[in-house]
Amino acid sequence: MAVEMLSYIDRQSPIHRLTGVTKLICFMIWSSIAMLTYDTRILVCLFLFSIFVFIISKVKLKEVAFVLLFILFFLMINNVAIYVFSPQEGVKIYGTSHVLFEIGGRYTITIEQLFYQMNVTLKYFTVIPAAILFIVTTNPSEFAASLNRIGVSYRISYAVALALRYIPDIQRDFRNISLSQQARGIDMSRKEKLTKRIKNAASIIVPLILSSLDKIEVISNAMELRGFGKNKKRSWYRARPFQKIDVITIILFVLILLVSFYVTLHDGNRFYNPF
Repeated sequence: MAVEMLSYIDRQSPIHRLTGVTKLICFMIWSSIAMLTYDTRILVCLFLFSIFVFIISKVKLKEVAFVLLFILFFLMINNVAIYVFSPQEGVKIYGTSHVLFEIGGRYTITIEQLFYQMNVTLKYFTVIPAAILFIVTTNPSEFAASLNRIGVSYRISYAVALALRYIPDIQRDFRNISLSQQARGIDMSRKEKLTKRIKNAASIIVPLILSSLDKIEVISNAMELRGFGKNKKRSWYRARPFQKIDVITIILFVLILLVSFYVTLHDGNRFYNPF
């Protein structure tokens, strides 16, 4: 059976035992630290901690490998774009210039630029595992309850939960439609030319869109018939109370936030300058 991307993966792990509220708060703290700091020491520590958390979550790398590769591809494009549009950004930030070699014009490879782009990459490596873990270890219904618990309207919370639940459904429909079209003789393999494969993809995408719209209509009609949105509040079947592990985890992440802010801002500069 094909592995469904970004769908809930049920495991018996400390990460899965945390409530959705706890994971949401911790993810927001983690993302805030990664966005704020350019201190390499903090980013390396956060990255190593992300790997540790990923290991104890018992989520297998192959289950999220495609998503990781997809993100890494765009990360590579992002790094190339940074250098193309601002090849001297590192020199401006760190105030020195150690040229390794020149390409031509303003395009030179400096240690400062490489160090700056390494920090940008570390920021992505810090957030990406946390974001993926948050999605695949949190039940969509529990996540909706978590959003509602921190003040988000239950209508919006339920819409987010439906969107997360719909990700594996879309993948399943795509595979089924693709197999059906291939059985009818439509070739999507690499044997066909790229232009032909793009044209054949329309025979999958169009039915997929139509089936998705049909499901949306069925769900919206069902919710309307059941009076969804009539009341100001609602109860949640998957909501869980805070436990000791949740309190300890939130305190730990708050301490990490405070230490990171102190190390980053104690000299008035977000950038760690080893030069």
